[in-house]
Amino acid sequence: MESIIERIEKEIAAWEPTEGAQEVGTVRATGDGVAEIDGLTNAMLGEMVLFDETFDRSLEEALKDPAPVYGLVLNLEEEAVRVVVLGGAEKVREGMLVRRTKQQLSIPVGESLLGRVVNPLGVPVDGKGPTGAKELRPIERPAYGVIERASVNTPLHTGIKAVDSMIPIGRGQRELIIGDRGTGKTSVAIDAILNQKSEPKEKRPICIYVAIGQKESKTAKLVAELAEKGALEYTIIVTAPASVSASLQFIAPFAGAAIGEFFMDQGKDALVIYDDLSKQATAYRQMSLLLRRPPGREAYPGDIFYLHSRLLERAAKLSDAKGGGSLTALPIIETQEGDVSAYIPTNVISITDGQIYLEADLFNKGQRPAINVGISVSRVGSAAQTKAMKKVSGKIKLELAQLRELEAFMQFSSDLDPETKKRIDTGRRMTAVLSQGRAEPLPFEMEAVVIFAATNGYLDTFEPEQIPEVEARLREFLEREAGGTLAAVKESREIREETERTLREKLDVFLSRTTES
Repeated sequence: MESIIERIEKEIAAWEPTEGAQEVGTVRATGDGVAEIDGLTNAMLGEMVLFDETFDRSLEEALKDPAPVYGLVLNLEEEAVRVVVLGGAEKVREGMLVRRTKQQLSIPVGESLLGRVVNPLGVPVDGKGPTGAKELRPIERPAYGVIERASVNTPLHTGIKAVDSMIPIGRGQRELIIGDRGTGKTSVAIDAILNQKSEPKEKRPICIYVAIGQKESKTAKLVAELAEKGALEYTIIVTAPASVSASLQFIAPFAGAAIGEFFMDQGKDALVIYDDLSKQATAYRQMSLLLRRPPGREAYPGDIFYLHSRLLERAAKLSDAKGGGSLTALPIIETQEGDVSAYIPTNVISITDGQIYLEADLFNKGQRPAINVGISVSRVGSAAQTKAMKKVSGKIKLELAQLRELEAFMQFSSDLDPETKKRIDTGRRMTAVLSQGRAEPLPFEMEAVVIFAATNGYLDTFEPEQIPEVEARLREFLEREAGGTLAAVKESREIREETERTLREKLDVFLSRTTES
């Protein structure tokens, strides 16, 4: 059965220009990265056009220019075409020739992009020479339909205990990371990339990090960190820093999605991080106002919801008939003063399959990661968890929710009864267990065993303040003396009866040694 995508691609290939249509136009006016063009009566929406200073050469010769200036057709009007210039806007001037390329805006994709830093047009910006990628893919394409998809059922472990136990992410899911500036949103996403190193090479997802409107120094630090920790070899960075035009910031996430789809279509798993879509929305608003499109709420254009929905709908877990690949999306949204009910945050929340909400108050109290358990949710839930994690994490969310309620109650009460104090201590102990430093992701089996120890009372004899030190000693003990148990959990993805018995014996030994010392 022919898919929608195949049918559209056939229609585009069979399309023929209208008789008498113009393939060449001239720039009527230009400014602020937008050009108004006379002619090009047969231009298509989303088509690439080429600005050319020379009038007497062919399109093929013009495309060989060492630094071509491209534009993207976004407005088809009665008397003109409006185009956004994709970098090099200072070279565009009135009277300049504009040639149709008859191609959708496309970028080169391929295995050779691994370990590289490219701009949204696929041009390398890391100083390592050409990428060697040959296959061109349109940055915009329809998302796969329901029939071509499978349900999300395979976990994508982030190495963050709080996420993997309470807000699990599945391969093919769209999970929003949301919070104020400086609450650790990027850290959660980068830990997810670093943790893929613990996965077997054949099952390891290809990671694509899209930096939109970020400082170039921040992206350079991130690349250096990934290289130092050995994660750059399976990662591709797409960067559209704050210094580039709004048009490049607008197309950057679509470029990341196109690269991810290349790997998904090969039957592989890919993870794409959009950091962040608030800045893309701002860039799109700027472009739309310059294109004279009518402003809507908060001056955003009317199709701002469609902008993000058509991007995030491309995340999918494909059916076996389609190769079984997946594309997982972790979009990031920045809030102002924790306002998750603002326009762009609510838009993206309604498109995604859950959100990880990072709260500034928790961050300022020293909780890392600063996840608000009450608002954070995964709509895929335990379908994206292993049996081991399901078994150990059942009680956690309830205990933390009770802690938040009782802490609010404590503000009005000076003395507490023993039962309430016990519940509060249990909640604080669990909060301490789930606390984790930046760039310290844990392998899945270690997460499961540590949480097993916490939920089965093996850490109840310690004060909440002692937990970080005790947990570090527990992990060291398990690596040294329970390697076989950890390997059994890793291989089977569950804690079977025999494994649990051995694990309890080891934890008893650890407890007796620790209390003695």
